[in-house]
Amino acid sequence: MSKNILTRRGLMRTGAAAGAGLAMPTIFTGQVWSAAHSGYTNAPQGSTVTLGFNVPQTGPYADEGADELLAQQLAVEHLNGEGDGGCLNTFSSKALKGNGILGKKVQYVTGDTQTKSDAARASAKSMIEKDGAIMINGGSSSGVAVAVQGLCQEAGVIFMAGLTHANDTTGKDRKANGFRHFFNAYMSGAALAPVLAKEMGSDRRAYHLTADYNWGWTQEESIVASTEALGWETVNTVKTPLASTDFSSYITPVLNSGADVLVLNHYGGNMVNSLSNAIQFDLLSKQVNGKDFKIVVPLYSELMAAGAGENIKGVLGSMNYNWQLDNEGSKQFVKSFGEKYGKPPSNSAQTCYAQVLLYADACERAGTFNPCGVAEALEGFEFDGLGNGKTLYRAEDHQCFKDVLVVRGAENPTSAYDTLEIVEITPVDQVMYAPDHPMFGGAEAKLGECNPGA
Repeated sequence: MSKNILTRRGLMRTGAAAGAGLAMPTIFTGQVWSAAHSGYTNAPQGSTVTLGFNVPQTGPYADEGADELLAQQLAVEHLNGEGDGGCLNTFSSKALKGNGILGKKVQYVTGDTQTKSDAARASAKSMIEKDGAIMINGGSSSGVAVAVQGLCQEAGVIFMAGLTHANDTTGKDRKANGFRHFFNAYMSGAALAPVLAKEMGSDRRAYHLTADYNWGWTQEESIVASTEALGWETVNTVKTPLASTDFSSYITPVLNSGADVLVLNHYGGNMVNSLSNAIQFDLLSKQVNGKDFKIVVPLYSELMAAGAGENIKGVLGSMNYNWQLDNEGSKQFVKSFGEKYGKPPSNSAQTCYAQVLLYADACERAGTFNPCGVAEALEGFEFDGLGNGKTLYRAEDHQCFKDVLVVRGAENPTSAYDTLEIVEITPVDQVMYAPDHPMFGGAEAKLGECNPGA
């Protein structure tokens, strides 16, 4: 396994080279940061430290935001030594002791992104400037993520992205102060395409409906590239406004296009509505080109599946996490979340919970809240026990790499919580790519320098 040994800001760290396996964690002395780098934004002065949870409490992704907030609150409880400790019990790093972060009790403030970039930046700015938040976590939109990540870079705080699936977040718009635990559109394409070809054949004709913002664009690009590489033809790609609630007018042209697959590059309420409209047009009962018509939803969540109900039966897609995963970290999180809230955690919940713990753990290992010390602790960090299995935060782009799930709408669910079944766990090696991959900004995409702020 090759490694790149790089020096930046006077410290040494190891990074994963393109296509390499999981790297060794960064090793350094935290005292260097606490002693020599004392000036940074919102350095905690008292006995508490404040985190900012910026989630969509209104708008098309509000269901995801509600679950994110539940998980963030649970993470704070576990960090402060309350409840059953959750994944502090299974996390491969043993730096967290349940006594807050660096001995300071964790408190939090919240904001509503409204699934709008301007609103998300404004709420994050308020939490940083008025409430003293030292880290921002959350969001369920790549447009929001890119906007808030840019703000956090300027302000000198760490941004732990929530649900952001566009390639851009850790691609052309990557930032030294930003980190993403969620997978991305390229990974969805790399995991999904072989399964689609196996189940539907390699001579399909696809019609794409795509949410008209950066996530939809890169999701469409990734699925088109991965399916065309296996022989599919792309008949048409049509952009739809994020604010749309009725997609009937977009479904009608599909019937006359000669396409035999409809790909819905939609998320949250958009996907629920567009899939429901497609089912109302009875697409799945039709035959085109001598083949049964199929629908694909590249990015799934349990909350979307529950909203779409029976309409998702048999429909393939991909996920970052599913509560039915059989590993110790996932089982612990499902137990903790279920006992507190009376339901299994969603994809949204696990992502934000894991990132709050990862931030806190990095502070402990670095011995400081200084964002540049925290960034060094996360770069090249390999870990396990948070629900996804073995995971790497690649140093070059701050993207997490782990196995990717291909899922299908269950034919015979027994409850509202097992509407998706895992078809395949795609190994991480199949979804890895070079940091300078053209879909991620090429050689021009750079992290830049960490900003500690004031």
